[in-house]
Amino acid sequence: MATLKVSDSVPAPSEDAEQLRTAFEGWGTNEDLIISILGHRSAEQRKQIRQSYHETYGEDLLKTLDKELSNDFERAILLWTLEPAERDALLTNEATKRWTSSNQVLMEVACTRTSTQLLHARQAYHARYKKSLEEDVAHHTTGDFRKLLVPLVTSYRYEGDEVNMTLAKQEAKLIHEKIKDKHYTDEDVIRILSTRSKAQINATFNRYQDDHGEEILKSLEEGDDDDKFLSLLRSTIQCLTRPELYFVDVLRSAINKTGTDEGALTRIVTTRAEIDLKVIGEEYQRRNSIPLEKAITKDTRGDYEKMLVALLGEDDA
Repeated sequence: MATLKVSDSVPAPSEDAEQLRTAFEGWGTNEDLIISILGHRSAEQRKQIRQSYHETYGEDLLKTLDKELSNDFERAILLWTLEPAERDALLTNEATKRWTSSNQVLMEVACTRTSTQLLHARQAYHARYKKSLEEDVAHHTTGDFRKLLVPLVTSYRYEGDEVNMTLAKQEAKLIHEKIKDKHYTDEDVIRILSTRSKAQINATFNRYQDDHGEEILKSLEEGDDDDKFLSLLRSTIQCLTRPELYFVDVLRSAINKTGTDEGALTRIVTTRAEIDLKVIGEEYQRRNSIPLEKAITKDTRGDYEKMLVALLGEDDA
């Protein structure tokens, strides 16, 4: 469930574009006006505003925003204004450039998008960077990380609800044997995680729990806490089965650590506000005994805070 609040009656894209132009003129930028418009428009509406702005003023709205804004507020506005596929292309490209073994953005995009969304992200990546996402992932990762991430980012899963219970039983047994032997990077384990539908994977892990008396993530907790690949594997399984729990963990880490991780906070709010941020927020409050909006306002300031609160659907607009 989305948190984004869009009025039943919004101005025409040309009117919004004109208002944004007004926000850029004069001695200072009118950040509140920018938030009141862009923070309450759907992806399609934002796309139309960009088109209208370009047609009217001969400029790319994103470039104007980049010139007028700064810091975390600028990042939030730019990510939000991009089309979802463009945004995923940008996020994954950045992840390949600053790759470390603990960077999970590539896995996050690959596992929490639908097959069509991931395909569109790869197409946007190709158009924007003149090469493929899988090419960059393969180039910038090594060993077991490459072995898992390349098939994940190239996956095109079946999206239906049908499951094969016989297959679920077989693969639950196979995965249990591999985990018991600590063969976490086994090709069959990676094949299952990167090709099976999410419904089939859930059926397999439910069978795993029924047959072996514990959740698969609990089984994987017995590994080395410093094993970065094992951490990535756990997050992959969580993203494929209960993505809201993964996002809660990332948000809690981003907000509760010494010094807010604005990059992670901005990424999750801008990518999930039109999808399931309400569910994520409810789970966050259940697990942390504080509303997500309050946790964010405690850790952020100024226009950046206002934009995040708008996307959480908690402002007065």
